[in-house]
Amino acid sequence: MKIFEEIESEVQSYARSFPRVFNKAQGEFLYDEEGNQYLDFLAGAGTLNYGHNNPVFKEKLLEYIHQDGITHGLDLHTKAKGEFLESFNEKILKPRNLEYVMQFTGPTGTNAVEAALKLTRNIKGRENIIAFTNGFHGVSLGSLSATGNSHHRGAAGVSLSGTSRMPYDGYLGDHIDTTIYLDKVLTDSSSGIDKPAAVIVETVQGEGGINAASFEWLRNLEKICRKHDVLLIVDDIQAGCGRTGTYFSFEEAGIYPDIITMSKSLGGYGLPFAVVLIRPELDHWKPGEHNGTFRGNNFAFVTAKAAIDHYWADNQFSKQVKKKGEYVSQRLNTIVDQYGDGNFTTRGRGMFQGINCVNGELAEKITRSAFKQGLIIETSGADDQVVKLLCPLIISEENLTRGIDIIENTIREVCAKEDSIPAQKKYFNVKRLAS
Repeated sequence: MKIFEEIESEVQSYARSFPRVFNKAQGEFLYDEEGNQYLDFLAGAGTLNYGHNNPVFKEKLLEYIHQDGITHGLDLHTKAKGEFLESFNEKILKPRNLEYVMQFTGPTGTNAVEAALKLTRNIKGRENIIAFTNGFHGVSLGSLSATGNSHHRGAAGVSLSGTSRMPYDGYLGDHIDTTIYLDKVLTDSSSGIDKPAAVIVETVQGEGGINAASFEWLRNLEKICRKHDVLLIVDDIQAGCGRTGTYFSFEEAGIYPDIITMSKSLGGYGLPFAVVLIRPELDHWKPGEHNGTFRGNNFAFVTAKAAIDHYWADNQFSKQVKKKGEYVSQRLNTIVDQYGDGNFTTRGRGMFQGINCVNGELAEKITRSAFKQGLIIETSGADDQVVKLLCPLIISEENLTRGIDIIENTIREVCAKEDSIPAQKKYFNVKRLAS
């Protein structure tokens, strides 16, 4: 560990929560240098939907490398890119009656968001973008302006402009449709909200605390965008690639976004890869207006194609994910019913769920205890108060059960310890964290 302490920047984050040197991974497992096995419910923050070192993808990648396939190709036409595009079009877009062109950006999600925001502003000739409370879209300046988290925004060093914040579904209570407010401010010329070029939204807010928008809210949002001539961007970087049970997280809502941003599990193998899907009539780019040296990761094209061909050629994988998601819901609801007592609630959908704790301190105790029992799991939310389940979608039912058993055990232990603390002290801790 000494070299990391001496050389690596203080900006490191996950390494603080999981202070081990990891050197091997397979499927839903990580291993440290001492040979200890950890069940991975972090999965590269949603990058490893198909698990670590997926053997199907690895075989295709090694074959491509041994054939001296193109590694770096800028935006040149390559065989690997062409084959990926063909698979994506034939097995993802056409079966869903979707028509998009694909822009290859720099290989991170935030770069895809930057491109999407830039494009919509150029199309509409307007600067303002509507973003939502608790949204997370990246930490480069354009994306950060649409991100709600004060911790990340505070590191910008400059003012973050060009966006207006609106309340996400449920932000003002379960029975208040916040799209009505959005419609009102866009209708009222004296609302102080400049007419936007676009609205950017996550159907499930991952970093914001696993807040899942209802399908009705998403449909209302799309209607308002159409009514006011505003483009709709769905950020599917973490919620996409099957995480909610369908390939795109918005499918069951029945909406048709103008633009979609994707990254994380798109590459299949954990290789950096990001794209923007654009309705053809909106592809107003001039050559090279948005580029990047690493927008042609051909290794990722190979593994991304393998992921589509192996898992998305039919609906069987989607059915398996939905079934596992139903199991997760049932288990988490049972845990909350048994140990909740005002401390816990569930949230999310599909295999994108979490347990909302009364505060971040309680959530941290749960994840820290879980790590000691061999489970890697993180928190999210404004105060890191949500224990976030983000395991690989290919996880076996046995290991999914095992992971949730660990979560339940840690909650039982933490609750037992909390019950032993005098009520006055517990109340003080909650109030102190809330302040």
